Amino acid sequence: MRSDEIKHGVVKAPHRALLKALGVTDKDLEKPFIAVVNSYTSMVPGHIHLNRVADAVKAGVRSGGGTPFEFNTIAVCDGLSMGHEGMRYSLPSRDIVADSIEIVVQAHRFDGMVLITNCDKVTPGMLMAAARLEIPSLVVTGGPMLSGTLNGKRVGYVSVFEGVGEVASGKLSEEELKSLEEVACPGCGSCNGMFTANTMACVTEALGMSQPGCATATAVSAMKLRIAKESGERIVGLVQEDLKPSEIMTLKAFENAIMVDLAIGGSTNAVLHLLAIGNEVGVPLSLNLFDKLGRQVPHICNMIPSGPYALENLNSAGGIPAVMKELSSLLHLDAITVTGKSIEENIKKAAVKDAEVIRPLTNPVHQQGGIAILSGNLAPSGAVVKTAAISDKMLTHSGPALVFDSEEDSMEAILNREVKADDVIVIRYEGPKGGPGMREMLSPTATISGMGLSESVVLITDGRFSGATRGPCIGHVSPEAAEGGPIALLKSGDIIEINIPKRTLNVELSDEELRNRKKLWKPKQQRIRRGYLVRYSSLVQSADVGCILKVS
Repeated sequence: MRSDEIKHGVVKAPHRALLKALGVTDKDLEKPFIAVVNSYTSMVPGHIHLNRVADAVKAGVRSGGGTPFEFNTIAVCDGLSMGHEGMRYSLPSRDIVADSIEIVVQAHRFDGMVLITNCDKVTPGMLMAAARLEIPSLVVTGGPMLSGTLNGKRVGYVSVFEGVGEVASGKLSEEELKSLEEVACPGCGSCNGMFTANTMACVTEALGMSQPGCATATAVSAMKLRIAKESGERIVGLVQEDLKPSEIMTLKAFENAIMVDLAIGGSTNAVLHLLAIGNEVGVPLSLNLFDKLGRQVPHICNMIPSGPYALENLNSAGGIPAVMKELSSLLHLDAITVTGKSIEENIKKAAVKDAEVIRPLTNPVHQQGGIAILSGNLAPSGAVVKTAAISDKMLTHSGPALVFDSEEDSMEAILNREVKADDVIVIRYEGPKGGPGMREMLSPTATISGMGLSESVVLITDGRFSGATRGPCIGHVSPEAAEGGPIALLKSGDIIEINIPKRTLNVELSDEELRNRKKLWKPKQQRIRRGYLVRYSSLVQSADVGCILKVS
C-alpha cells in the first residue's frame, strides 16, 4: 500500500508518532488509509450539508476495514458569483480543486479516496484529480435541492433570475419577486434543474465513477446518506482490488457519459469538463465526438430549465440507472464501474417508473441529443449550443448583430430595452483568456427570457452559458475574441446566420473582408492585472479543448 511509505518500518517511527497524535491506533495503521475529500462550506447551498455526507462516508470506510482521514477543498457557488466580477473565478476554480487534492493526497500517501462534491466546477475538478492521481477513487455527489412552490407552481433558482426580466418588462411586481425569492430555494442541495451541477452528477454516475442512484438522490434524503456509507465501504474494496480510475474512465465510459448527457438535455458546460477530464486520464476527446453522438442519441428527459421536470422527478422515475436502461441499445454495457461490475450488471434491475419523465426511445422529446456543435466562419474551431432548450422556430435564424465587449454592457442595453426581435446579441472578450475566466451569462439570458424575447433573440458569446439557460444561446465560440478569432471582428449590424440542424454559425462577410478587419484588429488590454487570474489567463487553452492549462 502507498500508505506504507509513512507508517511501516523503524525509520517511519516519527511519522507514526504524528499519526498517533491524531488518535490513530496501531490497528488503524494496518488498514488502508482513505482520503475523504470534502468540499463542505457554509457559503454554498449545494455544499452546506456535506459534513453529514462525509460522516456517513467515514462510517462506511471504518466498517469496510479502512482508516479515514478528512480534508477540505474549495467550492464556488456559480449562482452567488453570477453577474459580477466573481464569476471570473468560477471556471478557474476547477483547476485549484484538482491541484489542492493532488497536493494533499500525494504528500500524505493515501491508498484511496472518496471525493465528496456537488457544485459546478468542484465535481469535474475532483474527477480531474482522480484521473491525475490514479489511485482507487470514488465520487459521492451531494444531491439536488428540492423544488420550491409558489401559488401551486414549481419554482427554483432560475425562476428568480427570469423574474428579474419579468419585473423589467412589467409582468411582475417587485413584491411578487420578493415572494418568489423567499421560496425558490427551500434548502440544501444543488439547484433543482438539469443545470451544470446536476448534469455533472449524472455524467459522473454514467461515467462509472459513483454508485448507481447517487446522482439524483436528493440532498435531504436518507437515500443519500445510505449511498454515502456504502461508498465508504466500497472504496476499501476498490483499494484491495486495485481498481484504478484509468480502468473505469475509458473511451467507452466517456461515450456512455456523453450519451447520457445528450439524452437528459444537460448543460453545455459538460463539454468543457469532459474534455478536461479526458485529457487528465489520457483519453483524447474532441468536439467532433459530441457532435457525432448528438446525431445518434435522442433527447428523452425534458428537464428544467427547458422542460417541466425537476431532479426529484427524475429520481422518482428511476434515476440515471433507468435512463441508461432505456439507452441500453446505444451504450457500451461492458464498461466497468466503481462497483466492480459492468454497466449491464448495474442496471439489470433498473426500470423506468414514469415514462413521461424518462421517455422511450420511440417517443423522445427530440430525435437528436440535447447539445449540438456548430462551426463556420464565425466559429472555425467550434461553438456549443443546448438544443434541448430551444424552440423549433429558432433552430434557424438570421439577424443583425448587436455587439458588446462585456456582459455588463449587454445587460445595460437589455434592461434599457435596446434589444429588438431578430437581434443577435454578441458578448465577446469573455472567453477563458479574454475574460479572463470565461464567465457564464445567465443574467442576460434569463433577463431576455423573462422579457419574453427568448423566441426572437439569439445570444452568442466566447464565454459560457449557465446550465440554467434556455433559449437560442450559443457559447464557447472558438477562437475567442482575445485571440483574434472572427468574433472579435464583428460590428453591430453584421448579419449572422444560425442553422442548428446543419450545425453552422456564419457571418455574412467575405473572407477578404474578414482578412481586412483582422489586419486592423488590436488585442485589448487585460482587465485583470494581478493575482490568480493573470496566471490563469497565461496558461489556459481554448474552449474547444476544454480550457485545460498548459503544462509547459
